[in-house]
Amino acid sequence: MSGKALRDLNLLPGAETRIDSCSKGSITKSITENSCENLDKRQMKFPVYLSSTPSNEVDSRNAGVEIGTSEVEYIESENLDDLADADASLSTILANLDSKNWVLLCAALNNVRRLSIFHKEMLLEFLGNVIPLIVKSLKNPRSAVCKTAIMTSADIFKVYSDHIIDSSEPLLVQLLLKSSQDKRFVCEAAERALIAMTTWVSPTLLLPKLIPHLKHKNPRIRAKASMCVSRSVPQLGVEGIIAYGIDKLIQIAASQLSDQLPESREAARSLALELQSVYEKSKPPPTEDSEQTETGSWECFCQEKLSPLNAQAVIRVTAGCAKEGVVLSC
Repeated sequence: MSGKALRDLNLLPGAETRIDSCSKGSITKSITENSCENLDKRQMKFPVYLSSTPSNEVDSRNAGVEIGTSEVEYIESENLDDLADADASLSTILANLDSKNWVLLCAALNNVRRLSIFHKEMLLEFLGNVIPLIVKSLKNPRSAVCKTAIMTSADIFKVYSDHIIDSSEPLLVQLLLKSSQDKRFVCEAAERALIAMTTWVSPTLLLPKLIPHLKHKNPRIRAKASMCVSRSVPQLGVEGIIAYGIDKLIQIAASQLSDQLPESREAARSLALELQSVYEKSKPPPTEDSEQTETGSWECFCQEKLSPLNAQAVIRVTAGCAKEGVVLSC
């Protein structure tokens, strides 16, 4: 009876492969990939740091699965150490960033971070070639690679700020996408990178890159872009906002107040409040001879620059006491 059961088992599709694989001690490609993915999920909550074992030292018994046993963690910028040989790392950085070995790729991304932090000028001339490879890593389906690339982007923004504005568009697009996805730890890392971008890149250069994404078909991307605009505008300061144009910025805020997601609407509300504050500060102080009219008020400014519906929406969120349907006479 047991012999018959064994014969029946051998007739099952794929059974021969599974039995043969176990008996020979080999691991199929599909199992290797699943093992790596499971490891990736288990370790995704830790910062990417590679074990000290050189990548070329591979046990022949574990050939093909050595990447599945590598220790991986994500290291915060302040905990990164300097490179022992910056010149040697720089000479291989482009090749390693294009590697198909994800462990080597993560190591290369961390070396980009180290080079940018400790050897800023040395890496600067290579950024034109490095950034497209970082963008490629941001698109990588493996979470460890993607998150390390996001952390690399944040360091690049912090260190080089306006120097990379001409090549920042692909980074911005991918970070908006990653911050809009459902994988939480990747999303949070991308949001931190976007905060670094709006903190360290001049708003006069960044806003023209951000504003087109406010009309993206994906509401999540619109919301993330709206949040970036809301954080970036205050960086202009009062004089900078006036120079940029309160009328232009209030139109941007008004367009987002009716957007689909609450994050977008809240960002637009914060922007509108910021613009109202700047507008009030920029008005000339009243004099004894000035007429006591509503001309020049924030409400009249909104009605002059916006459509009736948008003006009412802005007035409602900035004044708090404005009622829907109220029309002021200016």
